Amino acid sequence: MAAGTLVSSGSSLNMPTGSGSERLCRASIHALNNDTQTILSGTAGHIYTILSIIFTDRQGASGTIHIQVNTGSSDIFVLDTTSHGNLATFVFNDKIVLEEDDDLKVFSSVTDGDWYVSYIDQNWT
Repeated sequence: MAAGTLVSSGSSLNMPTGSGSERLCRASIHALNNDTQTILSGTAGHIYTILSIIFTDRQGASGTIHIQVNTGSSDIFVLDTTSHGNLATFVFNDKIVLEEDDDLKVFSSVTDGDWYVSYIDQNWT
């Protein structure tokens, strides 16, 4: 069996050392057209906890979606090629943590798909 590369969390130089703020936020993409797009990018001094990712097919055609995190050097597929039906809604509610070099990317194979992400932004700047 081949071994993967282990990358530890918390490698950021901007880790919390004092008081900060925490707020609930959202990000969305309307009418994503058969493409991969970054929906949330990490920022220095911030930690993001993804609470849920919702996809809705507005085209009326079955298709596939995937969700990935780019860690600055690698794309990690959190959800890879999940099928959905016509006008379906898919909810991914496993928690994901993003740090400053991370990007959350989404893909939809249909020509009209909406994405909605709710998350907690911990700001330590």
